[in-house]
Amino acid sequence: MTPGGEPRRFSPSPALRASAGLHLAAAGAALAVPGAWPWALGAVAANHAALTAAGLWPRSAVLGPTLTRLPEAEAPGAVALTFDDGPDPEVTPRVLDLLDAAGARASFFCIGSRVAAHPGLAREIVRRGHRVENHTQDHPHAFAAYGPAALRRQVADAQAALADAAGEAPRWFRAPAGLRSPLLEPVLARAGLHLAAWSRRGFDTVDGSPVRVAGRLTRGLRGGDVLLLHDGNSAQTAKGEPVVLAALPLVLASLSRAGLRGVALPG
Repeated sequence: MTPGGEPRRFSPSPALRASAGLHLAAAGAALAVPGAWPWALGAVAANHAALTAAGLWPRSAVLGPTLTRLPEAEAPGAVALTFDDGPDPEVTPRVLDLLDAAGARASFFCIGSRVAAHPGLAREIVRRGHRVENHTQDHPHAFAAYGPAALRRQVADAQAALADAAGEAPRWFRAPAGLRSPLLEPVLARAGLHLAAWSRRGFDTVDGSPVRVAGRLTRGLRGGDVLLLHDGNSAQTAKGEPVVLAALPLVLASLSRAGLRGVALPG
């Protein structure tokens, strides 16, 4: 069992149940009518393509439950602030200071190997009232193509590193770039983790304009939204500053004007 995690029951989504049924039906048809095998193979290939497409859509719930908005009970007046790819010794402390100044709370989806290199930052995140969550051990770009054993290692190693450094086990998981396969949900269930995506993202890893980044996050903002920023791998502004440090004050000011409060994901 993953440290600190309470395993939950894995229940395949309707799409995965239908996929399993299709595979059985295709195999049965190919055995019963040998000439039908090209049609059976085509149906299976189309099914795999559909599941792959679902995994490339981070907000999709086709492959399993995915949080994209705060629960209705918590949504009124609240917006979830989430930060990926940290901790970064130069950026994360300054993000924490900005959040403190605004009285906001956030969830930090941390990379296990970075936490192992900077365990004090994970402890500081928690000490200041925020949450540390699981963003894999090494943030591999091919994560969505991994088999079950490799997925378990990435999730479990990060869970152990984060629980050891922060003193509490993560409850949420976010896949690198939000991409995953049908094999991920049973791994998360075994670790007692739930998948989190977002409703709005700033694209702050590729856009160095604070105004554009903040605009994507705040235009039409409403209670219950989940915002995605990065305290790791942030793009640079024209002045060479991590764009998250210039965009975050704009986002926090927008929240204040709208009467919204920044919160962490539910525990």
